[in-house]
Amino acid sequence: MTLNWKRAVVKLSGEALMGGLSHGLDQGTLTRIASDLAGAAGMGAEIAVVVGGGNFFRGIQGADKGIDRARADSIGMLATVMNALALEHAIEKAGHPARALSAVPMPYVCQPYSRQAALNHLAKQRIVVLAGGTGNPFFTTDTGAALRGAELSCDVILKATQVDGVYSADPKKDPNAIRYERLTHDQAIDQHLGVMDTSAFALARENRIPIIVFSIEKPGAITAALQGQGLSTIVVP
Repeated sequence: MTLNWKRAVVKLSGEALMGGLSHGLDQGTLTRIASDLAGAAGMGAEIAVVVGGGNFFRGIQGADKGIDRARADSIGMLATVMNALALEHAIEKAGHPARALSAVPMPYVCQPYSRQAALNHLAKQRIVVLAGGTGNPFFTTDTGAALRGAELSCDVILKATQVDGVYSADPKKDPNAIRYERLTHDQAIDQHLGVMDTSAFALARENRIPIIVFSIEKPGAITAALQGQGLSTIVVP
């Protein structure tokens, strides 16, 4: 099978790494996702992964608890570094080289992010795991994924979620929710379809990068998305 897209940025939430746990990292889930990423890279895909930190701490939750938003977001960025290091290790255990890069410099832990460093690793067929979001508060990792997708000249953004596409309403709450097969960035923004932030959709639109929204819960989901298979929603310019 051939890949429809050569270079992709995968947006992976911290919650996706919890499996059935209430918080933290589920080893089986981490191993499955790492194997999927390694398998896609083994087929020739160049992959960057932007990982969230919601399984440990989300900035907006900290703000709700009385921590000022800038500081809460900084804590959340540190949580993404923990996930990136765990994912880097799991990918390498799956047999593929990986490098964790952080937008928040911490050189004793992992390599600081730069566009040139990330491009160099991609050219060498390493999976690049990107931590620290954009490196600034008030921006989500969705926006970080769109930013990195543009910076790294990615062909597609893969938004890995717990549902198999974009719906007209929350399918877990509304049995009549309709799954969209195809949308434009403008439609996603105008209809307030909250699967990604408006700023992320806008960045992808401006740089003409399609977004595929799919479920990460089955083995091989990332490879299938890159091949245009499986249930998903594609959001196009």
